[in-house]
Amino acid sequence: MRTHPIIVAADGTEPSKAAVRWAAREAFRRGRPLRVAHVFDWEWREARYDMSNQYLDIARKHAEGLTANAVYEARTAALKVEVEGDPLIGQVAPRLIGESDHAELMVLGNRGRGGFASLLLGSVSHRVATHASCSVVVVRGRGGDLAEGPIVVGVDDSPASDRVLEVAFDEAAGRGAALLAVRAQVPVEFHDPERAHVEEQLAPWRNKYPAVPVKVVLTSGGAAAELTAASATAQLVVVGSRGHGLIIGTALGSTGLQLLHHADCPVYVVREPRSES
Repeated sequence: MRTHPIIVAADGTEPSKAAVRWAAREAFRRGRPLRVAHVFDWEWREARYDMSNQYLDIARKHAEGLTANAVYEARTAALKVEVEGDPLIGQVAPRLIGESDHAELMVLGNRGRGGFASLLLGSVSHRVATHASCSVVVVRGRGGDLAEGPIVVGVDDSPASDRVLEVAFDEAAGRGAALLAVRAQVPVEFHDPERAHVEEQLAPWRNKYPAVPVKVVLTSGGAAAELTAASATAQLVVVGSRGHGLIIGTALGSTGLQLLHHADCPVYVVREPRSES
């Protein structure tokens, strides 16, 4: 049986370094190997006339050095993690999306090189988070070194809700954290029946993870606004992915997209796991 690794995208930026540290600790917690993937785009105009491969060699050496630094960062964050570095040639977003076929989890910083520093979410992170075939964590806001606060999970009636709750409880148990379950858009007059419904959803996971303290919050506000507000004191926010069309995971719902742009802690976008072979 093949073990799918956690893959973290590295480009040497501060958001990327935070993602590497988060991914290393997560890989160690799960007992999974970690792959550090740096993609360098070999589309330089000079390369077309580089008969001696001089520019390619320079780019490859730079990529190898950046990857080695990221591997060192990962091993510093989690001393016993099994980690390897993997410089890759290609266009960054499509290559990472392709690599997600072989990953248990893809971890990204919220911004990379290039683009506009004022953007809340980089274009690569946006594309990978919305098109990857595995679950994705975007490390953003206060960053990946958070050790306090609850795990926040959005609770709804979607088909993926059980899987989302499973991930959220597992993350809380692994960190010794409490779980904050948020059910949004509940009119005040329906709080009692909705609370009973949420408690029914949570019951199997409370039984499986009895050491995890759970608080249920019902609110009439929108899910995106409430989860974003909760992220200000959270370690992690966990939400589901809602795909459309023929390819699973090709789009996120509005709540997930809002969190990727505005959450103040890492955001875990859950997709159904593939069977390992």
